[in-house]
Amino acid sequence: MGCFSCFDSREEEEMNLEKGRDDKMERQQTENSNVSRLSSGADRLKSRGNTGSKRESSGSKDGPDVNIAAQTFTFRELATATRNFRQECLLGEGGFGRVYKGRLESTGQVVAVKQLDRDGLQGNREFLVEVLMLSLLHHPNLVNLIGYCADGDQRLLVYEYMPLGSLEDHLHDLPPDKEPLDWNTRMKIAAGAAKGLEYLHDKANPPVIYRDFKSSNILLDEGFHPKLSDFGLAKLGPVGDKSHVSTRVMGTYGYCAPEYAMTGQLTVKSDVYSFGVVFLELITGRKAIDSTRAHGEQNLVTWARPMFNDRRKFSKLADPRLQGRYPMRGLYQALAVASMCTQEQAATRPLIADVVTALSYLASQTYDPNAPPGHSYRGSGDERRNRGAGAERDDKGGKIANNEDGGGFGRRWDQEGSERDDSPRETARMLNRNLDRERAVAEAKMWGENWREKRRQSAQGSFDSANG
Repeated sequence: MGCFSCFDSREEEEMNLEKGRDDKMERQQTENSNVSRLSSGADRLKSRGNTGSKRESSGSKDGPDVNIAAQTFTFRELATATRNFRQECLLGEGGFGRVYKGRLESTGQVVAVKQLDRDGLQGNREFLVEVLMLSLLHHPNLVNLIGYCADGDQRLLVYEYMPLGSLEDHLHDLPPDKEPLDWNTRMKIAAGAAKGLEYLHDKANPPVIYRDFKSSNILLDEGFHPKLSDFGLAKLGPVGDKSHVSTRVMGTYGYCAPEYAMTGQLTVKSDVYSFGVVFLELITGRKAIDSTRAHGEQNLVTWARPMFNDRRKFSKLADPRLQGRYPMRGLYQALAVASMCTQEQAATRPLIADVVTALSYLASQTYDPNAPPGHSYRGSGDERRNRGAGAERDDKGGKIANNEDGGGFGRRWDQEGSERDDSPRETARMLNRNLDRERAVAEAKMWGENWREKRRQSAQGSFDSANG
C-alpha cells in the first residue's frame, strides 16, 4: 500500500490539494456559469407570485438533456430550518463543510442540511455533480436529496435525515456506554451498501463510479438500513469498448484502490476495492488507517492480508468487541469476500453483483448467540432441516456445515475448535492472494443460488400443502 504516491504523507497530501486548487481556479469561470444556471431560492420566490406554486422543481440544465429535478430553497429558509445554523444542530463536519439537523418550516420535515465551506474541498463542480447524480439516481440504498440552495455564493444541499448517523459512528471510537454492532447487523449493513453500489454499477446507464466509498459515507436509517451519501466525487464510468476513465486521483487514503492511486485510471473495480476495505472494517472493527497503532498495523489491508492465508489466524481478524459472538463459518465466508474484493490486481476482484449474491446469503443466515450448539443460525425451514440432518455445529465451540448445503467451505472443526487434518482445502485456495477469480466467484454464486433455490422450494412446498 506504500504505492499510494499522492497520499503517502501529509506534505504530499497538501501538495495535491494545492494542485486541486490550481485546477479549480482554471475551471472556476465555467463552473460558476453552470451553477448560475441552477434555479436559486430567490428566483423561486420571485416566481411564486406568477405561478401560485408553493414549491417547484428546477428545469435548468447542466448539460444537454439533463434536468435537475430537485427542490430549491432560499438561504433564509435553511437558516430558519437550522435555527441559524446553531452549534447544537451540528451533526458533523469534514473537508466539505458542516452538516446540520433542521426542520423545514413549510412541511415540518426533519432534514440534514450540508453547508459547503466556500474554501473547502467540495467546490462548485462537486456541488453540481451531487445535485445531478442524486436528482437522477434513486434506490433504497442511496440517500435521498430533497433540494439545494444556490443563493449568491452560498451552496447548501438538503437531504433526508438519517437518525442513526454514519457507519463510522458505530464502528470506531465508541464511548464506553455504547453497544457495538452485533454480527447480524454488520452483515445486513454490508449487504445493503453493496446493493447501492450494484445499482450504480449495473443499473445506472451509463454506469456510475462512486469513487468515495468509506464508512463515514454510509448513513444509517431506522433499523440500521444503510444508504450511500456524498456523491460529489462520483464519475460516469467507461462505455463502449473503453476499459476505464482517466481522472485526477481523488478519494480517501486507505480506501483508494492501488491501481487508481498510481495511474488515475478508474473502473468499477476501484469501488469494489473500497467496498472490501469497509467490509474489513465491519469484520475487524479497525479503521482503514489508524496512526495510533503499531507501525505494521496502521493500514488495515496491509495488516489483514497475510492472515488471509493462515486459517489459524482467522479468529484474530474478528472484532474483539464481538466477544466471540459470531458464527465461525460466517466469519470465514465474510473473510473470503473481503479478500477477493481487496486483491491488488483489479482484474482478480469480483463484480459487485457477485458480492451482493454472497452477502445476501450471509445476511440471511441470522446468527443467534444464545441458541444451543447446532442451532446458532436461524434460516428458512428447509435450511434448518438440512442443517439438522447433516450439518455440524457452526459455533466457535463446535463443527461447521459441510459443503453440500452450499453455505460452508467444507471445513470441519472438532469439539475443542481445532481444525481436523482431513478437512478439505477449499478455503485455503479461496483466500490465497493469487486465487483464481473464476473459482472464487463461482463459490460466491453458489451460496446465493443454493439459498434462493431452497427458498423457492420452501415456498412451493407451502403452496402445495395449502392446496393439498
